[in-house]
Amino acid sequence: MSRAAPVRQVPLGPADVALMHRDDGAVFLRSPHALGPYPRVLTERLERWAREAPGRTFAAQRDPRGGWRTLTYGEAHARVRAVAQGLLDRGLSVERPVAILSENDLEHLVLTLAAMHVGIAVAPVSPAYSLVSADFAKLREVLALVTPGLVFAASGARFAAAIAAAVPPDVEVVVAEAPPAGRNAALFAELARTGPTGAVERAHAAVGPDTIAKFLFTSGSTGQPKAVINTQRMLCANQQMLAQALPWLTQAPPVLVDWLPWHHTAGGNHNVGIVLYNGGTLYIDEGRPVPGLVERTVANLREIGPTIYFNVPRGYDALLPYFRADETLRRTFFGRLGLIQYAAAVLPQPVWEAYEALAVETCGERILWITGYGATETAPFVMCTNRGAPRAGTVGLPVDGVEMKLVPVAEKLEVRFRGPNITPGYWRAPELTRAAFDEEGFYRTGDAMRFIDPTDPAQGLEFDGRITEDFKLTTGTWVSVGPLRARFVAACAPHVQDVVVTGHGRDAVGALVFPNVEACRALCPELAPDAPAQAVLAHPAVRARFQERIDALAAAATGSSTRVARALVLDAPPSLDAGEITDKGSINQRAVLARRAALVERLYLAEPPPADVLRARSD
Repeated sequence: MSRAAPVRQVPLGPADVALMHRDDGAVFLRSPHALGPYPRVLTERLERWAREAPGRTFAAQRDPRGGWRTLTYGEAHARVRAVAQGLLDRGLSVERPVAILSENDLEHLVLTLAAMHVGIAVAPVSPAYSLVSADFAKLREVLALVTPGLVFAASGARFAAAIAAAVPPDVEVVVAEAPPAGRNAALFAELARTGPTGAVERAHAAVGPDTIAKFLFTSGSTGQPKAVINTQRMLCANQQMLAQALPWLTQAPPVLVDWLPWHHTAGGNHNVGIVLYNGGTLYIDEGRPVPGLVERTVANLREIGPTIYFNVPRGYDALLPYFRADETLRRTFFGRLGLIQYAAAVLPQPVWEAYEALAVETCGERILWITGYGATETAPFVMCTNRGAPRAGTVGLPVDGVEMKLVPVAEKLEVRFRGPNITPGYWRAPELTRAAFDEEGFYRTGDAMRFIDPTDPAQGLEFDGRITEDFKLTTGTWVSVGPLRARFVAACAPHVQDVVVTGHGRDAVGALVFPNVEACRALCPELAPDAPAQAVLAHPAVRARFQERIDALAAAATGSSTRVARALVLDAPPSLDAGEITDKGSINQRAVLARRAALVERLYLAEPPPADVLRARSD
């Protein structure tokens, strides 16, 4: 029924593609439209909006009493210049950058822009490395790699243990509040009171397109943090690409309510950049798509209606019950929403359709779902479904200014990119940099894609998994891990958080399942609310639910490579310190298989299988 409703109309860019096949099997795709001019440095846009709209709110954050602490463009420009002077006074540079340990907040934003404004690199670090990790090993690794000259944390007390364990004594620490005991630390307010001099203008004038703006960390399949170089050219070109693909962003100042973390390219580059480039307003959402925190997101969205909304699939799933139950929330959220986007994983189709139905029920129109593809190395915007995605899992076409190459690798097509938004490499890692690019200068993503319709390339492409994760069964049949993983998670939603596919060198596919314990708890309400995970997962109703889903998946399989024959539901969550999970919550398949090799062996024990192993009924 919702598909028959009209789509809310917003200006969108062209979605054309030029295609070329080469004799060696490579396929080249690009937009036929040229990329327009873009700024030399991203903070030129801060200067522009400070002149044209000094009183407009640039960013806002909840204060301790629940109100909004705001920062206008005029105030932001003044504070950025003051903090920039303080950073110059300390002799900071690309070689001695600013490292930020804490979460999104106004001080984090000002410090980032101040550093970039005068050519000092900034290195936002996952707060999980400080607050979740037990040994601080990854924090020490990233700080040793970038050698910061200044480390910032919002609360010295919260980050005291991490600072003591990983920040060298000769590196200055700056905090917004609560200086850590036993260490001299300056207050951010003091830094912000520095009087700017002509040195700020001279340093800003020296910043160019090749100046390093940020180091963003990614572990990839190795588990070891790599510092991805982000230049001013990358950031500025990428925002111009966004403006051409989604010109609606330029028509009126966009309003975002966003929690995505700034140490990731999606939150820190894509979303903050959209606001700054187009003179919009960012409401910092301190919620998360987990019980106890999602309620903060709900409260913010009940008060502030975004014009474009970004979230991960888990976030949309967590919000869905609140939207269904709260008419005020729905009316505020859909009231002026022009586009809704998901990223980071495949959105389950039922969740997609539920939001379409809610939009139609609330405002009589469908809101266009968009998605795309990107990586830390691509700044990140590089593909987009800016005419709407036909279904979940599609990624669209390359955006203006980007060249895309599909290369036959291991019976798939690996996607590679070249353009002004592509990183020049990894900081202080020349071998990794060389390996990341092919002989024609295209960045190798390691991801595979396929055409939705090979006879009509204009329909775009869909994600086809990570090539490095795929494997062969003993029969010689290839198992495409990414699509199978996505199908498993979607079929078991919301009771599965993620899954690791097994079967390399075996005769059947198996699965190590990381459950959503809280969702599973709802299947057995008679248990005490604080019952341990083991009790929840051993409950007959939970076991029956997983058995039913595994049977259904097996029945729908098209062959041995798409049929999960056995599964083991794990009661121990993935470990950040062991590299099983990245700080953004994605599973490192290789690390899990290595660390839990004994469980993989248990999964494939001969008949009869252990009692905790679920077996597809016909297995």
